[in-house]
Amino acid sequence: MLDLKDDIILATNMRERAYAKTSNYTVGAVLQTKNGKRYTGCNIENNGIQSICAERVAFCKAISEGETEFQKIVVMGGPKDKEAEKCLPCGYCRQFMNEFVDKNFKIYTVYNSKIEEYTMEELLPYSFKF
Repeated sequence: MLDLKDDIILATNMRERAYAKTSNYTVGAVLQTKNGKRYTGCNIENNGIQSICAERVAFCKAISEGETEFQKIVVMGGPKDKEAEKCLPCGYCRQFMNEFVDKNFKIYTVYNSKIEEYTMEELLPYSFKF
């Protein structure tokens, strides 16, 4: 069984750093490279322009450090100061991540003591059918 304990702790901590004044919906993400290095992200809302999702924050941090090969991402989100609920990357994040991962890249959502696993191909099926 996959051990996501450290990722869950990191994602929980990142939710606490989220800047979500408008929606009060906080998201934390932990991206792992194929060499095992982890990059974290939280959502950052902005009233003036498009907000930035936690997943894209984690990817941008990793890419800006020269990383190009990714294994998985763990995502946790929900209303501020409440337990996480099922939270998957939005369509924009799926398209963004698709640029940098293969169809077997794993996406995990953690909530209510559950862990659900998806592949990029499952969440964005038509992008791999060319």
